[in-house]
Amino acid sequence: MSSQFVTVQVGQCGNQIGAAFWPLVLHEYGVEQEDKAIKFLKTQKFYHKNSKELSSAFGSFFHVPDSRSGTDFKSISDLEYHRVKARAVLIDMEDSVVGRFHQGSLRNLFDQTCTVTNYPGSGNNWAVGYYTHGLEYHDKIENSIRLAVERCDCLHGFLVTHSVGGGTGSGLGTATLKILNDMYSHVDRFVSCVYPASTQDVITAPYNVLLATRELIEYGTCIFPAENRALQEMCNANMNKRENVDQAKYNASCVPFQDMNSIIVNSLLHLTSGSRFPGSLNVDMNELATNLVAFPQLQYIFSSVSPVALTAPQMSTLNGSTKHQDELFTNSWSKSNQLIKIDPLQTGSLIIGAAHIYRGETSLTDIKRNIERFQNKAKFTSWSKETMKIGLCSVPPAGHPSSLMCMMNSTAMSGLFRDIIHQFDRLYKKKAHVHHYLQVDNFEKEDFKDSRDKILDVYEQYKKIEQQSPSTISRLRVR
Repeated sequence: MSSQFVTVQVGQCGNQIGAAFWPLVLHEYGVEQEDKAIKFLKTQKFYHKNSKELSSAFGSFFHVPDSRSGTDFKSISDLEYHRVKARAVLIDMEDSVVGRFHQGSLRNLFDQTCTVTNYPGSGNNWAVGYYTHGLEYHDKIENSIRLAVERCDCLHGFLVTHSVGGGTGSGLGTATLKILNDMYSHVDRFVSCVYPASTQDVITAPYNVLLATRELIEYGTCIFPAENRALQEMCNANMNKRENVDQAKYNASCVPFQDMNSIIVNSLLHLTSGSRFPGSLNVDMNELATNLVAFPQLQYIFSSVSPVALTAPQMSTLNGSTKHQDELFTNSWSKSNQLIKIDPLQTGSLIIGAAHIYRGETSLTDIKRNIERFQNKAKFTSWSKETMKIGLCSVPPAGHPSSLMCMMNSTAMSGLFRDIIHQFDRLYKKKAHVHHYLQVDNFEKEDFKDSRDKILDVYEQYKKIEQQSPSTISRLRVR
């Protein structure tokens, strides 16, 4: 039985990521999507080659109601679409994005009991999302999560997607994360959250980001931040590549941010691949958390995927020669492939933990050679250089013969927390818009100070690690 995941999509951004997530998940399993319906047919040799693995792993993100074991089919092509439901909880305080799910080709995929919506939103105010809506919809959200969990036989973790710049994503998103921690503290919570650019559209974003980050540090198992500016630059750089020409044409008909969200989705699919598919040296997500998070509260992880894959409009494999494995590794270490605009290998930073997950056929010799390259390229703490986590998943991503995901816990992440404090201080010293937060029940002025202190403490922990020098302890002698 494959491991199972429940995705929790919160707010406009979280559900837009979901809008890209589910078509690409189906695409990975060889499911053909048409304009008004989905056919469970595998039409490419690529999918026939891994048909057994794909069928056995289908239950990771989907379940079939009223079946004895969650899935009662021999192959994906045996399924009837209207019977399949996604393991998902959809939450938003305005229903425009969630409403689209119930109108298009995915309209039968989501269970209404796992949808929580309202109108007219949280007004770009973390306090409204966290306290007002968090308290009002607490029981309904809790019940929706419980129903999704009860449909799992082997729950492996929660995948939470949201942004931190607005009101619902930052406020209700982190309130939902706290609910997950309270209800299922033993189940890991992997968060993919989008941080706004320095020139954000939401004037109160510095407040929302600061307050949300405090909760993420408190309740997330692993946090994989992404920045809109980094995602946009990755999209622009990859649109002009020959293998993405068709995708670039397809992009013209996509909703805004579709390709930016697809980069995040491909990272999530890669992240969960070791828990869903077989491999000669497989890694599940619980192992990643153990190896990457060496200290409490230092669970923000740099992530990158090579090659960068945009929206896949149809099922097909890339033609031509396979990219050399050395190039896959080199690109995954490049700051231009990172999901945030900070270089984890910048001068002065140290690697606290790192992991590489390779999907597709490869040899241990090639992996070892490239890991040695990485060890020579990066600067590690005195105790982390030899503790590299390696995952080899035999099933490649759809449309590619092989790919690589690199994850690094680097002290360079202190730059993100420094910027959060800087943006907050610039706005807060004028006391601009503070009254909107103070008029929300249960929100106190001290929430700002406590959040700033928490983030400053994490920043200083990173700096302390950078300043540590190896200590030599003489052998104990028995007299």
